[in-house]
Amino acid sequence: MGAWELLLVGVVLLLGLSGVLVPGAPGSWLVWAAVLWWAFEDPRALSWGVLVGATAVLFLAQVIRWRLPPRRLRASGATPRMAAYAGVGALLGFFLLPVLGAIPGYIGGAYLAERLRLGGPGEAKASVRSVMRAGGTSVLVELFACLLIAGAWLGAVIWGS
Repeated sequence: MGAWELLLVGVVLLLGLSGVLVPGAPGSWLVWAAVLWWAFEDPRALSWGVLVGATAVLFLAQVIRWRLPPRRLRASGATPRMAAYAGVGALLGFFLLPVLGAIPGYIGGAYLAERLRLGGPGEAKASVRSVMRAGGTSVLVELFACLLIAGAWLGAVIWGS
């Protein structure tokens, strides 16, 4: 697989990661489709292993999401700005504190957005708690699964070269 094709797969992965944060967008499907595309274009045991792992992780994430309460983010006061801050925080946390840093990064990003919007730490903390109860946890589970898949793909591309 050439460098341009790998770059395009990476772009689709990034679109999928950002799509997780947008209500109604098929973010996790885009992430899975990017890995599927890569596995078909570069048919090796490593790429097929990443595809099988990605399928299992997304299935597990869906099972966990089905066990959580339904999403009611709009009613809780979640804003697109909060989603953007939370997503960037999760991405930074994922790489700064490998893998598990995505969780505090997501919550920290949401808190920063609310702190800038509302001003006080008490109001921001209450708002983030409300959003996480109303569906933010569901978004976090899906985003974390997609970040795991993107990280596995990146590691496989670097290691498999």
